[in-house]
Amino acid sequence: MRVHVVSDVHGNSTDLARAGDGADALVCLGDLVLFLDYADHSRGIFPDLFGVENAHRIVELRTERRFEEAREFGAGLWDGLDRGPAIEKAVRKQYAELFAAFPTPTYATYGNVDIPHLWHEYAESGTTVLDGERVEIGGLVFGFVGGGLRTAMRTPYEISDEEYAAKIEAVGEVDVLCTHIPPDVPELVYDTVARRFERGSRALLAAIRRTRPRYSLFGHVHQPLARRMRIGATECVNVGHFAGSGRPWALEW
Repeated sequence: MRVHVVSDVHGNSTDLARAGDGADALVCLGDLVLFLDYADHSRGIFPDLFGVENAHRIVELRTERRFEEAREFGAGLWDGLDRGPAIEKAVRKQYAELFAAFPTPTYATYGNVDIPHLWHEYAESGTTVLDGERVEIGGLVFGFVGGGLRTAMRTPYEISDEEYAAKIEAVGEVDVLCTHIPPDVPELVYDTVARRFERGSRALLAAIRRTRPRYSLFGHVHQPLARRMRIGATECVNVGHFAGSGRPWALEW
């Protein structure tokens, strides 16, 4: 069996259409939406609505961790616009392209920038959406937990530590534990380009130590200090920033 795994797709539908080539299945760990590309400020929903110069500015504020100023700046741009419908319209356009690019079969969970209630409108019969759930693929049990934990960024699908821990608990013992965010280990949560620690999950780390899955697969941190490390019996792997690389990570057994 060969399964390809992607995360942090962020609008890259072209490479996503080829991500399943040569594999028996595709696993997607979320963040399909591209709201703002920190490497290319001309790409994404934000510059489409407000222009590249304003995108430059909000990236600058966020990178300097001036989150309150970034929120005030963004609020000023949205003043007079109906924010919800404008974002949903743009997200729907991206989801239509991205879900159409998924091969059959695809098993997917949400990232922190995704909007879960829209997924079932676009997921076709070959795409299985899972969150706090398990599925068997080629004789191995895969568990899926989507979303991120609450941060100053206030992305769309951030949930409380307690809600996230409940989903981890619901998954239970699996062979491959698939999440969007990493376990809370400094080497796995530090982004070397953004120069900050992203939020990892302590509940996920505890589950890895307790249930000892063969693999813990995740994304979220685009340029991690460490892309993989072993925690006890478990190989922990950041499968990579698919929007940038266009290449899936392969799991074979």
